[in-house]
Amino acid sequence: MKVLLDACVWGGARDALQAAGHEAESVADWHSDPGDEAILSHAASEGQVLVTLDKDFGELAIVRGQPHRGIVRLVNFRAEDQGPACVTILTRYGARLAEGGIVTAEPGRVRVRPASGPASVW
Repeated sequence: MKVLLDACVWGGARDALQAAGHEAESVADWHSDPGDEAILSHAASEGQVLVTLDKDFGELAIVRGQPHRGIVRLVNFRAEDQGPACVTILTRYGARLAEGGIVTAEPGRVRVRPASGPASVW
């Protein structure tokens, strides 16, 4: 799966994703941060799931209707746990993300908002 890591996501997460066979890019490697709208637009145009710690992307997608290819929001994960958490989330919820779902994950809890309909909690 193609993934774009927001600049706030620990850089080591890319290594974990790549080791699991995912294609991962990081905004932290870009010359400058173009802002949330441009980041989400880039991810959508490149077919990438966006991984972030920032809840603003959900607002862009849900309230403003900005197109995306799936969003993963990590909440309260230690930096070194972000990569393994991403790998697990992509494995379990990849199909829902590919449909435009939004996954909010925190240790011990995952909420999935499908492309349409209410969120489910696991």
